[in-house]
Amino acid sequence: MTAVPGLSWRAPRASDLPFLTGLFALPEMVAHRPEPVPDPPAVSAARLEREIGHWQAHGFGRWAVLEGETLVGFGGVTRVGTGAGLNISYHIHPRCQGRGIASATAARAVAFGFETVKAQQIRGLVRPANPGSLRVLEKLGFRRQGLVPLGGAPSILLTLERDGSAQV
Repeated sequence: MTAVPGLSWRAPRASDLPFLTGLFALPEMVAHRPEPVPDPPAVSAARLEREIGHWQAHGFGRWAVLEGETLVGFGGVTRVGTGAGLNISYHIHPRCQGRGIASATAARAVAFGFETVKAQQIRGLVRPANPGSLRVLEKLGFRRQGLVPLGGAPSILLTLERDGSAQV
């Protein structure tokens, strides 16, 4: 995985709300959803509250991804229920896609999840209509486990075990 110069990651903060609201108001960011309707500002505000709350509860979560001083997306790992597994996700602004930012963020999230959190498994859920996101995880060694329902439509479940295998 090649590094992307100038990338940094930090915990999300309340001041990220305008960026997050704008990000999920973009049609291309919601195009893979069963109902591709942009999020209203209240939904983005609730999402950011959950992200900040996860950090407060667990000491980690999805990072705000910056390129230089500019916020370009969010991504990282979060707890999945009460088990030892983590969920990986990343949302990069469309103007910044295709430059390796999602791959660099996902690679950092996997390393953090296994080395720092000591998770046994990291899973990802990707809509079949989102081949770019699928490629990011498969390049990191995630393996497809089948389709699972998510928000009223199927998503591809991918997993990566701490030992590098792909057992469910």
